[in-house]
Amino acid sequence: MNKLLMEENERLQKQVTQLVHENAYMRQQLQNASLANDTSCESVVTTPQNALRDASNPAGLLSIAEETLAEFLSKATGTAVDWVQMPGMKPGPDSIGIVAISHCTNGVAARVCGLVSLEPTKIAEILKDRPSWFRDCRSLEVFTMFPAGNGGTIELVYMQTYAPTTLAPARDFWTLRYTIGLEDGSLVVCERSLSGSGGGPHATAAHQFVRAEMLPSGYLIRPCDGGGSIVHIVDHLDLEAWNVPEVLRPLYESSRIVAQKMTTAALRHVRQIAQEMNGEVVYTLGRQPAVLRTFSQRLSRGFNDAINGFVDDGWSLMGGDGVEDVVVATNTSKKISAQANSANAFSVSGGVICAKASMLLQNVPPALLVRFLREHRSEWADYNIDAYSAASLKTGSCSFPGLRPLRFSGSQIIMPLAHTVENEEFLEVVRLEGQAVAQDEAILSRDVHLLQLCSGIDENAVGACFQLVFALIDELFPDDAPLLPSGFRVIPLDTKSEGLSSSRTLDLASSLEVGSATNRCAGDTPTIDHNLRSVLTIAFQFPYEVNLQDSVAAMARQYVRSIVSSVQSVSLALSPSRPGLHVGQRLLPGSPEAVTVARWICQSYSYYLGMELLRYDGETGESLLKMLWHHQDAILCCSFKMQPIFTFANQAGLDMLETTLVALQDISLDKIFDESGRKALCSEFAKLMEQGYAYLPAGVCLSGMGRHVSYEQAIAWKVPGEDSNVHCLAFCFMNWSFI
Repeated sequence: MNKLLMEENERLQKQVTQLVHENAYMRQQLQNASLANDTSCESVVTTPQNALRDASNPAGLLSIAEETLAEFLSKATGTAVDWVQMPGMKPGPDSIGIVAISHCTNGVAARVCGLVSLEPTKIAEILKDRPSWFRDCRSLEVFTMFPAGNGGTIELVYMQTYAPTTLAPARDFWTLRYTIGLEDGSLVVCERSLSGSGGGPHATAAHQFVRAEMLPSGYLIRPCDGGGSIVHIVDHLDLEAWNVPEVLRPLYESSRIVAQKMTTAALRHVRQIAQEMNGEVVYTLGRQPAVLRTFSQRLSRGFNDAINGFVDDGWSLMGGDGVEDVVVATNTSKKISAQANSANAFSVSGGVICAKASMLLQNVPPALLVRFLREHRSEWADYNIDAYSAASLKTGSCSFPGLRPLRFSGSQIIMPLAHTVENEEFLEVVRLEGQAVAQDEAILSRDVHLLQLCSGIDENAVGACFQLVFALIDELFPDDAPLLPSGFRVIPLDTKSEGLSSSRTLDLASSLEVGSATNRCAGDTPTIDHNLRSVLTIAFQFPYEVNLQDSVAAMARQYVRSIVSSVQSVSLALSPSRPGLHVGQRLLPGSPEAVTVARWICQSYSYYLGMELLRYDGETGESLLKMLWHHQDAILCCSFKMQPIFTFANQAGLDMLETTLVALQDISLDKIFDESGRKALCSEFAKLMEQGYAYLPAGVCLSGMGRHVSYEQAIAWKVPGEDSNVHCLAFCFMNWSFI
């Protein structure tokens, strides 16, 4: 692939040079013709309305289009932009492609090149439909289109984008888009902004947006021999960062965020479509890929609509209670259905209320926070509100005041539906199990179902934002099920740092060592930003009856405040207490560090069973911990107490329990075994205490998410410390898999 791309780059650089010369000649000819007609190309650029009125002679727009083509090609295949490799993108056969971002360039820019097993025309068709893959795109309208006379097509396009938080206005673009085939069979779609802040078909709504600029950008798609295409994508923007609060400016000045949210997202999308068309992707529950993709888009769009609250969508602010920490808005025209006339439409006589807030987080790893919110819903959510929202979804009647209590069993079952190729986003159904307290509530379904979209919580995923968005659904949710999305979005502000891993144990393996930190060499210390800042945006939507608007608004405001308080408490727990110490480095208060525990586990296994747990050549310290961490079998360690709780697990162990190292201590030993497993452990416990180890037969255990996990065999053994006292018990589950 590298050889092919190098040859392609050399060929295209020569072509760019030729096009630049041809473009200069064409501009000179057009300027001469314009002067003869007492017009100028410059007037066309600055006043696009004049060009539209003079569509019978679009020489000015053609000049802009040809100039855009030449500048785009010089960025896509040349050095018109000072490109540097994007940090964190690992090259190799599993990578998205060759990703670069701009360095010391006007605006923010990103470039990616990769292979896609589709024909150029199909790729161009997909990429031009920006709302289908760019989650921040609110709308895109082609205002006018006409042939360029050279086989190409010129379009004038107006695009609106969402703001990622409640703290800054949204952006819009007024652009010229030029589609042209090159002599070598390549297809180019290039685009740039037309000057003038009032341009576009929706100038009356411009007060809700800040006009941003798109510098020459686009797609170069070259067919490959034998099928497929090489795709070059360039995005170059000026997002007018001066118009946002200073703390948020990194979001608008980061080429890396543009790469993650636009450039690589585009390439991932066409690759996803290609794999679906080739039959390489199989989804559960018999859903078609396009339907599941639509669900993801509707969740994301509904959440963005709630955060932005555009007036032309029907949103209006409600009066507050004197404290401006939570913004409450109402929408009386909200249509909570994919199709307005759908039989499954959810309509009430009132409308929808949205309570939203944004807050700054310090030293909180975004992926870890979102994983905690996903896996421990009971820590922040009110099950009664979920249950009655679900009931209102079925009955069409909203009566939040006077809630009668229900109990949440604490169990949530997560059923995966779909995920993107690289697992940076996945769709799932969550079942919350509840119990009615009052007898007259027996008619209500005790279980609550959520359709949930997760982004950025996979530790290998690279994303610009980490979010958890969900909507209540009926358990049989049809393809046009009504959705009212709510959720959380965390966006890192310090984009130059790598931040912290979503799994604390990865940090342990790279940074822990027995003894004082001063014993370490400076070069051995990992470079981690302990001043990581991010902005958290929360938005929750509630339907209401017209006579209950004020009551539901007060409930929504208070509910979001309670969620904010819960998130702040969780953030304090997840935040490192000081540089050099991470949550989870101490497995329990007063317990030895992870490296020491890893050594004890391996030494005790060898002592009691007469064989080595790991294949190693005398490795110690961090090397030993890393080997244990990457061991294929699930290795767990629990405290040796009356109520044993887990204190350590390797990666396979965390995967089996579907939890994180921080949340591991919430799981006790008795919770993971079923009845037969507990009996087997009790029957072997005396032998375990006497000889130091015991073999457990094949069985079934439960993950932290309530899923059943089968294993072929398990070994339990005692783990004594330096003082020969037993500090914990270790378990090794072999050949485990989800049932």
